[in-house]
Amino acid sequence: MSRPWKDLKVRYQDDLRLFGSPTLRAGLVVMVFAYLFIPVWWETFAVTRLVEGWGLTMTTLNYAGIFAIGALGLNLLTGYTGQVSLGHSVFIGVGAYFTAYAGATWGLPFWLWLPGATLLGFAVGFLIGPFALRLRGNYLVVVTLGLVFVGDHVFRNWKSVTGGNTGVSVSKASLEVGPFDFRDLTLFGHGFEKQQSFFWLIWGFVAVTALLVKNIVRTRPGRALQAVRDRDIAAEIIGIDLFRYKTMAFAISSAIAAMAGGLYGTLQAYVSPIDFGLLVAIQYIAMVILGGLGTVHGSIIGALFVGALPRVIDGLAKDYDLPGVGGDKGGLGGILSVSSLNHVIFGLLIAGFLLLEPRGIAGILARVRAYFKAWPFSY
Repeated sequence: MSRPWKDLKVRYQDDLRLFGSPTLRAGLVVMVFAYLFIPVWWETFAVTRLVEGWGLTMTTLNYAGIFAIGALGLNLLTGYTGQVSLGHSVFIGVGAYFTAYAGATWGLPFWLWLPGATLLGFAVGFLIGPFALRLRGNYLVVVTLGLVFVGDHVFRNWKSVTGGNTGVSVSKASLEVGPFDFRDLTLFGHGFEKQQSFFWLIWGFVAVTALLVKNIVRTRPGRALQAVRDRDIAAEIIGIDLFRYKTMAFAISSAIAAMAGGLYGTLQAYVSPIDFGLLVAIQYIAMVILGGLGTVHGSIIGALFVGALPRVIDGLAKDYDLPGVGGDKGGLGGILSVSSLNHVIFGLLIAGFLLLEPRGIAGILARVRAYFKAWPFSY
């Protein structure tokens, strides 16, 4: 005799598995393979030399990895909790400056300064979270926009820590993890360049952060966050503590952002207030919107897209005469500079996705997957 409730329980357990289908398990194998061998083979194949001509280098992949960590934190707050924040760049800056001070000036080891930056980001987010308790939508955007200007003021005037407008060096921060030094990595008798070894370090943290966020949203607190996003008043009526969940969402999101900032500082080697301004905050918003709000893989896709696009435009400008663009191969004249063109493209993409595909690139991929899954009955 069949027991439908048991069948339903089995299906529910299958849905909760991270890699419950053969396709997902095959994708995991591909990702692990790419993680292990991309830095080794990047300089080998002709195709990599081709894409490097477009500006897609190992450095681009490393920056995209840091963007992905920060975007995962922002998506937890915005995509899963419904708290739209423009202050994300401030928490990136908190992590970067803590790394400069604790890692470079004090000389703390990697296993101390990176958790320290993460905990400091958590503490700052925990303090700011209660102010957003009764705010959402445009009101919250305005408040977090004010946070950007407050952070910029602190970064420019706390000169003993941040170096003021001139910035501060992060080049001496330790990157030793056990027997491995990611500034001078040697494996099996073969030495690797800085950008190659940074790839393993940064994208390892991308995997850990993605696993953390995915497991958070699959648990009871994660479902509570989504209930707050969809109907906060109804969520409060059924017993969800809005103060607790909104505050913790801010704190965890800020902690992840600060961790990304610490890694950003070591990759950049020198940070200044211009690295954490309003434009950077908008770029992170663009990542989660273009990649897909409320999706873990969308954050990573959006970070790769936003991280790569400016460098592709720069690479094309060096080789081709782009109409109306100054500073490219065609000369100095033009309506827009290459940098302005990047900003215009970002604006158009954000507006286009919000109007045509609010679920972002992840939504497009879901449509494609559903089409082939239902084929030949799809239409």
